Amino acid sequence: MFAGKRLSKELAKMQGHLPPGITFAKSDNLEEWQMDIRVLDDNPLYQNQIYRLKFTFSQKYPIEPPEVQFILLPSTTETPRPIPIHPHIYSNGIICLDLLSTAGWSPVQTVESVCMSIQSMLTANTRDERPPGDSDFVSYNKRRPRDINFQYDDDNV
Repeated sequence: MFAGKRLSKELAKMQGHLPPGITFAKSDNLEEWQMDIRVLDDNPLYQNQIYRLKFTFSQKYPIEPPEVQFILLPSTTETPRPIPIHPHIYSNGIICLDLLSTAGWSPVQTVESVCMSIQSMLTANTRDERPPGDSDFVSYNKRRPRDINFQYDDDNV
């Protein structure tokens, strides 16, 4: 029940005030939330785009990180959401970010701070490319995002 208390508090706090460029898309329960984010600066890679993040929480949250990934809403839907092109974001929406790993996670992080970190990661990007090996990773990976052991050796993105 620890996750429920913490998530209820986060939800109440965020419903009163969210950082610019971050909005709730769905928060019907305490197992999964969807957030829309957009880059606020004029980075041409992401201008006028809104992206959808899906947060999946376990009962061990905030001790254990949530699973966070971008989800695609096709252009045929009412609110289309692409997967951003970024050297740390696979075409299936999985994000290679130390903060989201068990080793890099800290219980002081929140949904809001994760959204802001991802927003910042997009803002700082200058490379219009997917991670190396994207198609193989997307084809063959069967692990959940939090179970993937990424190598974090690129501090330039």
